[in-house]
Amino acid sequence: MEQKVEYNQRFIWLVSLTAALGGFLFGYDWVVIGGAKPFYEPYFNITSATDQGWGTSSALVGCMLGAILCIILSDRLGRKRLLIFSGFLFSLSAVGTALADSFWWFNFYRIAGGIAMGIALNLSPLYIAEIAPPEKRGMFVTINQLLIMIGVLLAQVINWQISLLDTLMPDAATFEQIAASWNGNYGWRWMFGVEVIPAMLFFILMFFVPESARWLIKNNEETKARKILQRIGGEFYENQAVTEIKTTLRTEDLARVNFKELLNKRVVKFLAIGVFLAFLQQWSGVNVIIYYAADIFQAAGYTLKQMMLNIVVIGSVMVLSVFITIFTVDKFGRKKLLLIGTSAMAFLYLLIGYSFYVDQGGWVVVFLVLANVMFYSFTLAPLLWVVLSEIFPTRIRGAAMSIAALAHWVGNFTLTYSFPTIKENLGWANNFWLYGVICAIGFVVLYLVLPETKGKSLEQIERELG
Repeated sequence: MEQKVEYNQRFIWLVSLTAALGGFLFGYDWVVIGGAKPFYEPYFNITSATDQGWGTSSALVGCMLGAILCIILSDRLGRKRLLIFSGFLFSLSAVGTALADSFWWFNFYRIAGGIAMGIALNLSPLYIAEIAPPEKRGMFVTINQLLIMIGVLLAQVINWQISLLDTLMPDAATFEQIAASWNGNYGWRWMFGVEVIPAMLFFILMFFVPESARWLIKNNEETKARKILQRIGGEFYENQAVTEIKTTLRTEDLARVNFKELLNKRVVKFLAIGVFLAFLQQWSGVNVIIYYAADIFQAAGYTLKQMMLNIVVIGSVMVLSVFITIFTVDKFGRKKLLLIGTSAMAFLYLLIGYSFYVDQGGWVVVFLVLANVMFYSFTLAPLLWVVLSEIFPTRIRGAAMSIAALAHWVGNFTLTYSFPTIKENLGWANNFWLYGVICAIGFVVLYLVLPETKGKSLEQIERELG
């Protein structure tokens, strides 16, 4: 009879939550720009669609650089060192952006924060996946997504509350009135600056967590790896895990990174799936709703202060939706949830586009947007990182996942930067219908090619996928 493993739940939770702080900081940094946008744009006198797109998306250039760093270094230096470095960059970016006196420096520090975002969003779920027990891996990786969404919500609440401190700014303030207001000069700075507190906490705590045992074994540090695995699940789990990890590593793979492995036909197949899923998550359009929520709700007829509250409601829905994933991902699997999400979003985009087409604004648009955000938040948002952390071989997992993460950021940047121009040329209705078509295509492709990975060890998945 197979021996039952008693896991050290307290240790696994503490380590996973510490790593997931990287996800929290990503969520905050990712979304704070949306609430600050109505105030820093008048301050810097940003009026062109090009500058608006650059201010919103400059951090995404850093995200791409962070993903490239992970491709080169994550399998050489490990997960822990790069996550510590991201904590430092998050802290630097928070202070630098808050103190920026020109649009150039504003974007410089946003790019620095973007590098941290690119590292954290890539390596936090990967690290957790390599620490967590197989039967609970989906849940633990989704905890990272939960903290991302809590970071999103906190950024939106802080943006909203800081904006309310300016009691002299009119509800329907003009561009010039905002530029002269407290919010236009100082409020947006505090929105960025308060991030330094959790950023420093993440930076310090990451020094106290262990390195990934799988990475240690791959780099000929088996003794250290065994101590970590024994602490996770005892001696039986330690021996079982070490045996499984070694069976997926050839002798020549130890202590080196073979980037030629990325050209292996089987690896290329799953890289293609990962890259497609990464682009689909971005071009499903929800990030446009997050980054440009103020513009969308303004087009639907809301005032500035009403828009700030609506943005907070979006964050609340995102947080609550992740709990659906936590309680279903290891029961129903990754593929089924992704198919539910893409089909529902395609239908909702059809309705959102129609609402703008017939000029039906107000609560109807808010309701449809919230429903769309809900389906995204418990399917595409968390499950991209669950799937990416599972489908690649141990010996090249860091680099392969980083390539998919780079595709994620390229998709995010192209979507966010191009949105103002696309919206001007296509209009609101056609823009949302475009995202609906993309979600429908995503449904078909995922149905045909995506394997199911729930409940299997990373090594078992690797053997089954070839």
